[in-house]
Amino acid sequence: MKDPKKPVQTPEEHRLEADLRVCDPDKVGRMYEVENWRIERMSKELKDGFDFVRKYKLGVTFFGSARCTVGEKNYNAAVELAGKLSNAGFSVITGGAGGIMEAGNRGAKEAGGSSVGLNINLPHEQGTNEFVTDSMIFNYFFTRKVMLTFASELYVYFPGGFGTLDELFEILTLVQTRKIKRVPILLFGKEYWGPLTAFIDSTLKAQGLIDAEDTGLYTLVDTVEEAYEAAIDLVKC
Repeated sequence: MKDPKKPVQTPEEHRLEADLRVCDPDKVGRMYEVENWRIERMSKELKDGFDFVRKYKLGVTFFGSARCTVGEKNYNAAVELAGKLSNAGFSVITGGAGGIMEAGNRGAKEAGGSSVGLNINLPHEQGTNEFVTDSMIFNYFFTRKVMLTFASELYVYFPGGFGTLDELFEILTLVQTRKIKRVPILLFGKEYWGPLTAFIDSTLKAQGLIDAEDTGLYTLVDTVEEAYEAAIDLVKC
């Protein structure tokens, strides 16, 4: 039986993508054809995404491992912090899946606040967690990341893997280069983030690869109370 939650690809899209795997001189024409509909789809997804996220005037985005499970220290901390920030008027925005994303949405929903998920279609299903009260599903990682980048006035990073680090350094680069306004960035968990921030200090800053003030783009916190107080202090709007 066909799984209704999995990405749907039209026969035409399937045909065009299959054509690109054929090595022949006419491939360039087919590539142009497939890129046209892809560009249109990307453009629509960007427009729809901005229309979606602008509904939430004061947002906090939670990042972190999708492998974090219920009952773990960081999961519980994310639930608690999301609840406190929700009570303070923040809409909690996540990638909409499991782990820290689920914990953030759970904390917001249980506090009676806005619990938003920006999920993505994957070949192997990544379902939206049950605590999301409003969501949008994306086909492209980059359009989803644009929305996660522009959605909030505060970014909280819990321990995570490659995806979390990718999202952190993208935000840091955009702020450093003034491509987006400066937004508060909280790194939750000194045991996890401490070695990375030490490397930034001892290598990147020491060798002049970043400016000394760039280490002030993020704030390291270790408890829910520290994170909450930093959020309230740093978010000016």
